[in-house]
Amino acid sequence: MTDKLTHIDALLAELNRYRANENYRITEALEIEYTYDSNRIEGNTLTLNETELVVNKGITIAGKGMREHLEAINHKEAIDFVKDIARNNVPVTESVLKDIHAIVLHSIDKENAGRYRSVPVIISGSRHIPPQPYLLGPMMEELFRWYEQNKDTMHPVVLAANMHEKFVSIHPFIDGNGRTARLVMNLILIQHGYPIANIKGDNDTRLRYYQALEQASSGDNTAFVEFVEDVVTESMEYYLSILRG
Repeated sequence: MTDKLTHIDALLAELNRYRANENYRITEALEIEYTYDSNRIEGNTLTLNETELVVNKGITIAGKGMREHLEAINHKEAIDFVKDIARNNVPVTESVLKDIHAIVLHSIDKENAGRYRSVPVIISGSRHIPPQPYLLGPMMEELFRWYEQNKDTMHPVVLAANMHEKFVSIHPFIDGNGRTARLVMNLILIQHGYPIANIKGDNDTRLRYYQALEQASSGDNTAFVEFVEDVVTESMEYYLSILRG
């Protein structure tokens, strides 16, 4: 086990001692922040405050498109769905993944929500070319075989990072792959008692995120796993700083 994982385990042990002090308002605020950052990574221009107003108050923000409003609403609903899945010990399956994606694109793209793409795609700014549509079914089946083989032996943070990276590499949906990948990653983390790991949407974090994914597409995902370990650590330390008061 790496020093980073040992530190993460120590943070989780401390967090478990503070469970009685958890407050739904703190959790709700962190989930809004996660929604804001995850959408920001994909180009959504709602501010953190606007995201909160849209999700919790149902307010329409002047000058912002309907899609941006729906992305915020849908993402928060997807978080709630992921938490329900974890709370009820529902296995992480291909069906669950499609359900998450269907929520992410609800009322945005009815035709493609929860359905694998039927056309080839390229990823802007990346040399990685996702597989052709006819390969998606077998590759997704293989991904979940890999998950079943490793879910009980691999460290949860490493497992979550690998599922994120492998999923993005396949890029099975026409849109919403990034948000779905981060939600699946967090589903695995939540199942193992971790708080949401929030990849920030600022330029420096986003650049490191994309660079690590690009390196992983060449066959070495070490940098990406380390990136996720850092994100988990930062998120847990932030959460603990609030709980400690």
